[in-house]
Amino acid sequence: MKRSTILPLFLLLAGCGGDKPAAGAGAAPKLAFVTNCVAGFWTVAQAGVEAAKASTGAEVSVQMPADGLAEQQTRILEDALAKGVHGIAVSPKDPANMTELLDKIAGRAVLITHDSDAPKSKRLCYIGVDNYEAGRMCGQLVKDALPSGGAVVIIVGTLDQDNARLRRQGLIDELLDRSLDNTRFDPQDAVLKGAKYEVRATYTDQFNHAGCKNIAQDVLGRWNDVGCLVGLFEYEPPLLLEAVEEARKVGQVKLVAFDEAEQTLRGVVAGKIHGTIVQNPYEYGRQSIELLARLVREQDPARRQALLPPGGILYIPARKLQKDNVQAFWDDLKQKTGKK
Repeated sequence: MKRSTILPLFLLLAGCGGDKPAAGAGAAPKLAFVTNCVAGFWTVAQAGVEAAKASTGAEVSVQMPADGLAEQQTRILEDALAKGVHGIAVSPKDPANMTELLDKIAGRAVLITHDSDAPKSKRLCYIGVDNYEAGRMCGQLVKDALPSGGAVVIIVGTLDQDNARLRRQGLIDELLDRSLDNTRFDPQDAVLKGAKYEVRATYTDQFNHAGCKNIAQDVLGRWNDVGCLVGLFEYEPPLLLEAVEEARKVGQVKLVAFDEAEQTLRGVVAGKIHGTIVQNPYEYGRQSIELLARLVREQDPARRQALLPPGGILYIPARKLQKDNVQAFWDDLKQKTGKK
């Protein structure tokens, strides 16, 4: 791969095992913010990136894999590296199989993760929600929606991503009243029954919107006793709502959501979606770029290291939204993103 003809200053970052470019105190850092797909969630994050660009003076490109494929994200990351970026913030599509690439990036640029982590890589920091805890919060919403118990079906884009696995596991562990253990993993086809709740099935739609709705329609047609559908990625809850409305089962089949798609928030306001767990993608974008800019500009290795949060993790808390508090959240979101 051809290297950029503009050679940045390379400095050793203590304890990280590789050389990192530093833009210098007066230069504009060249940064890349890479998502794992195209979604409204990332539009909110981009608003945070724009705010950080204004405050830091950094040059930032926002890249979103059009079809949400790991191969697309890999090409985006390799291209950014070839263009000589000083820092990359990425939500890894398939961290287990991308470790070599991520470590390569970490040897030539400042690398952090956001939204979904790659803890086995040499990334310097993860910025995002505690996805296992957020999954347990999602399980609490299901319990509130189905206080007498019942069958639950989970729909999620993929189980390759760290955030998806942790979210799903936290949800399952909460429903089955298990102890806290974010290293636990129930296989997708496992039979999961507790005292009150049964996780009937977990489906992955591979970021295919039509496929997500088809799954929901198949579930509603196959089982009459399913009490709750849960969509764990931002684009899924609105599609689940469409399927439930078309089946005329609003209220009969409860819906629990993740993230803050506009249709999801409308559904919560209307009482058609019981509740949603929201992250803070605006802060993911803002804080990722602000941290990258500080790390790249700092030319002293020890002071660079001191800029990192303890343990290399910066958790941004998730929130439960229901009918009583969703409007205030939505109003604040509109203000931050400039939407009316």
